[in-house]
Amino acid sequence: MNIVAILDSFKGSLTSIEAGRCVKEGFQRVDPSLNVYVKPLADGGEGTVEAMIEGLQGEKVTIEVTGPLGEKVQSTYGILPKTQMAIIEMSSAAGITLVPRNALNPYLTTTYGVGEMIEDAIKKGCRQFLIGIGGSATNDGGAGMLMALGYRFLDENKRSIALGAQGLQKLAAIDESHVLPELSECTFKIACDVTNPLCGAKGASAVFGPQKGANATMVLEMNQWLKRYAQIVKTIHPESDENAPGSGAAGGLGFAFRSFLGGSLESGIELVMKETHLEEEIKKADLVVTGEGRLDGQSAMGKAPIGVAKLAKKYHKPVIAFAGCVSEDARVCNECGIDAFFPTVRKATSLDEAMDHQNAQNNLKDTAEQVMRLLMMKGV
Repeated sequence: MNIVAILDSFKGSLTSIEAGRCVKEGFQRVDPSLNVYVKPLADGGEGTVEAMIEGLQGEKVTIEVTGPLGEKVQSTYGILPKTQMAIIEMSSAAGITLVPRNALNPYLTTTYGVGEMIEDAIKKGCRQFLIGIGGSATNDGGAGMLMALGYRFLDENKRSIALGAQGLQKLAAIDESHVLPELSECTFKIACDVTNPLCGAKGASAVFGPQKGANATMVLEMNQWLKRYAQIVKTIHPESDENAPGSGAAGGLGFAFRSFLGGSLESGIELVMKETHLEEEIKKADLVVTGEGRLDGQSAMGKAPIGVAKLAKKYHKPVIAFAGCVSEDARVCNECGIDAFFPTVRKATSLDEAMDHQNAQNNLKDTAEQVMRLLMMKGV
């Protein structure tokens, strides 16, 4: 039997690859001859760099960059040597978790560090980029990132504007004469699972601004600044479209990637599955195994395991899933391609005990073993 194990991370407990290896060990306790292939899984958000580095023999790079409030932070990204592709999570440099709750202020937060990460990867020879843009603390339209890459954002006196959304208030012109020349050789694939436009009632400022610290006045002002920014960009890049789905992602970072860097915005899970060639592995499998730390009704709304299940059903493959926790409404996952799912916590326990690394490993291995015993009995 050929089995492919494609599990998302059990956040706080197991990485994607660790979870897959636990399933493999549990299955092979029953029959050591089982062929179990472990593949990485992520949705373009938190854990994508770690999963793809571990699963595709990548290299981890840690550098000091400008953090969301202008402070220096240590940010990590990955490089896949075979393709010289850089895997970057923007939240590593400009994420909301990097800002204390009492300091959240999208007037000030910047994406400058994201540009510094891209520049560093370019200097190391990368020309392909996969970038996850979830979890941002910013609303600067990607201006900070672009400034780090050599774009000059100028006020009416030809001076550089301030970092953060506040700088866009005085934006009068954008000068592209000092842009990194290597950018013309680069391709950018952006993992983006929101469809918001840049401006308006469903735009970056109105929908995401409040969770980043914006009050009602700030939302109105930032929306106006982004609108004018889009108008200025239109004079330079006529094909730019502030209303294109995803333009409002990460405070307008989606708009910046698409307008200035030719970036393509794609579903995070579909993008990761494509880059890790999961379809080929699923085609050859007799059984597909997926899972994540918690399966619930929200899992059916596009989370990574459902992406795996839908792809498996394209080839009529049976799919089972494991999860540390399963909610009552998780049964909707059965309607989305997961034939059966199994919780791995095996006794009453505290959350800390359940999420302990060793306990999580043992629980998943033991549950996988029992499931395989059932499958072997049924001759699956």
